[in-house]
Amino acid sequence: MPTDLPRDEREPVDDDAYVVDTRRSRSRRSSATGERRAPGITQSKTGWDARPENDDAYVVDTRRQRPRRPERDRGERHTDVPVARPRRRRRTGRTILLLVVLLVVAWLAFMVWVPVNAWNNVARVDNIPGGSRPTDTSGYNYLLVGSDSRAGLTKAQRKEYATGNAEGKRTDTIMLVHVSESGGKPVLVSIPRDSYVPIPGYGSNKINAAFSFGDAKLLTETVEQVTGIHIDGYLEIGLGGFAGMVDSLDGVNICVPRNMTDKKAGINLKKGCQTLGGKDALGYVRSRYEDPLGDIGRANRQRQFLGAVMKKAATPATVLIPWRYKGFADAVGSGIIVGEQTGLMDAVRILQAMRSVSNDEGLSLTVPIETMSLPTRNAGVAVKWNTAQAKALFRALKDDEPLTSPPAGTTIHQ
Repeated sequence: MPTDLPRDEREPVDDDAYVVDTRRSRSRRSSATGERRAPGITQSKTGWDARPENDDAYVVDTRRQRPRRPERDRGERHTDVPVARPRRRRRTGRTILLLVVLLVVAWLAFMVWVPVNAWNNVARVDNIPGGSRPTDTSGYNYLLVGSDSRAGLTKAQRKEYATGNAEGKRTDTIMLVHVSESGGKPVLVSIPRDSYVPIPGYGSNKINAAFSFGDAKLLTETVEQVTGIHIDGYLEIGLGGFAGMVDSLDGVNICVPRNMTDKKAGINLKKGCQTLGGKDALGYVRSRYEDPLGDIGRANRQRQFLGAVMKKAATPATVLIPWRYKGFADAVGSGIIVGEQTGLMDAVRILQAMRSVSNDEGLSLTVPIETMSLPTRNAGVAVKWNTAQAKALFRALKDDEPLTSPPAGTTIHQ
């Protein structure tokens, strides 16, 4: 195309940009007459036409209107992925939040239902003494008893656990559990089963004889009379129940202080930390003949093991695994006996006290002993308490005095 043509006579390069400016200068003369036209008047084939007053603004846009091309035709990249709708995103977020809330509520309900359901299945016994009792003072005091009853054990279990076939019930463990209301540490006090004490209606004898003579009620009355402490609750664990609790936890880690071989307890354990199953655990806490400390050494091991059981029961591996959590709760529910006036919160306080002791946040004591070889006429060799020191300990517990260390003369076990 020639480039020397006037600008107005060139062909448009881009039809979309084709614009004709029909404006004329106001001072331009007619090409035919040379006359000066009035502003706003122009000549056409049919004569003079009126034009807008503002001649300079008279512009005719002759661009052809084309339909707007889709973005995909403009060379831009196109994708078929649909655009997410904000409203749908909000609804999805609310649904997920609702599901999370429902799961949390269901989990909390499960955590509460499991122990309540297990508690409803526990056996109960009347342990409330008749007649006058010590004054109920501040703090909570519980009697925790380990029974050697073979009730409920099959013939195979008696052989496995080396329990023998003895009839009746005796106490392998007697503990006084004190939970302070004045800020003191929880205290576990072992009462040796061979302690020589007066038993109401039966004269003086070993304290475990009270359990044989009159079961939980007479044992509770005996402990109240010799300590001066009001007993608020009673919890008893049998041999089978103890083994079942340990097995429900897949064993409990315990540090055996020395090589232990006791045929009567059915154990042959090596020194060192190890995981004990129900059978070996039961033998470990029952063994007494190979222990140089006799009943005192056994009481120490019983407190040690009960604390380890509570520590294992409170771990995430137990609490956060539903079947293990329920299995342990069911084993406890089927393996214990509680007093008729002992509530679920009482049982919780006992378990928490044992856990605190296992974490070195409580005191583990034995009643102060004067001699472990007291000769008696009716009960053989027995254990005699140190009367003055024992009274000082029991007075402190009765008055709920915060104990950060044991009274003078009292042996402490960690």
